Amino acid sequence: MKANAPLIGALILAVSSAMQCIAAPARAALRGRVQQQSEADLHGTARVRDRAVPDAVVWLDAPNAPAARAGGPRAVLDQRNLAFVPHVVIVRVGSTVDFPNNDRVFHNVFSYRDGKRFDLGTYPVGTERQVVFDQPGLSRIFCNIHPGMAAYVMTVDTPYFAHADENGAFTIREAPGGSYTYHAWRPGAAELSGTWASDWGPLSLVWK
Repeated sequence: MKANAPLIGALILAVSSAMQCIAAPARAALRGRVQQQSEADLHGTARVRDRAVPDAVVWLDAPNAPAARAGGPRAVLDQRNLAFVPHVVIVRVGSTVDFPNNDRVFHNVFSYRDGKRFDLGTYPVGTERQVVFDQPGLSRIFCNIHPGMAAYVMTVDTPYFAHADENGAFTIREAPGGSYTYHAWRPGAAELSGTWASDWGPLSLVWK
């Protein structure tokens, strides 16, 4: 029996070591990166007193923003039921706006005041014409056949802009962190402007 004692002791030690290996929790390396916020979304609402303003447009001055890409997103100002749809469009300088005629009659889209001046002539149902808005500013859009039709194209020299939804809410995505001058406009009212910083949170715009 004494001859087997070292062997039994070795077995007990081996089993004890194995149990310790099983019970010991696994370890893992936690890797990550600490960053300062470099971009921010501007959320806000546009109102006239207590009423939402769905046709408001908002933009941020950004003189150092990257240049617009050729062939970028196109906007559409449709013609339906003797009306332009939507009533207000906001685009970046150099953008193309399509003017399809999805009505039941001929139309003649034109703009002759400040902003982009053009006359697309008369064109039938099921066709469309295009205009490149190559200078900043507000363009008032009309139909030479139907004087009751009117719309607006706001052209801005910045990639940071938004159009308010039916509840007056808007979001400008991924503006670089920092301080900006904002502008807001809606039909029939003066332009609003002020300062907004990326760490200030939502912006409330109120026309009185």
